[in-house]
Amino acid sequence: QVQLVESGGGLVQAGGSLRLSCAASGRTFSSYTMGWFRQAPGKEREFVAAIRWSGGSLYYAYYVDSVKGRFTISRDNAKNTAYLQMNSLKPEDTAVYYCAASSGKGRWEDQREYDYWGQGTQVTVSS
Repeated sequence: QVQLVESGGGLVQAGGSLRLSCAASGRTFSSYTMGWFRQAPGKEREFVAAIRWSGGSLYYAYYVDSVKGRFTISRDNAKNTAYLQMNSLKPEDTAVYYCAASSGKGRWEDQREYDYWGQGTQVTVSS
């Protein structure tokens, strides 16, 4: 069982930055693919980014096109924490952001691949 707790959301002006954190319980954090998803009002939840550790200093990251160059996903396996650094935020980034963990090696963006989910943190970007 893995428990995920997000933090770092808030209200920011367009062009600003926020860093989301996802603290995970459990001893096998490093083996999980960690993903970030978001759900805007009236819309379905969508994939944002994911990161997978392949041993040593080798990581693989994958992003949805709309955040490439603005968002950076990272993880600290020693701290059992994943991060999402969000820069150049836009009003359309406003959503509840969810952290998720997957024990599989399937499609990064497929929500069905993820076994555990956090409760979400609100990000609001004002224009």
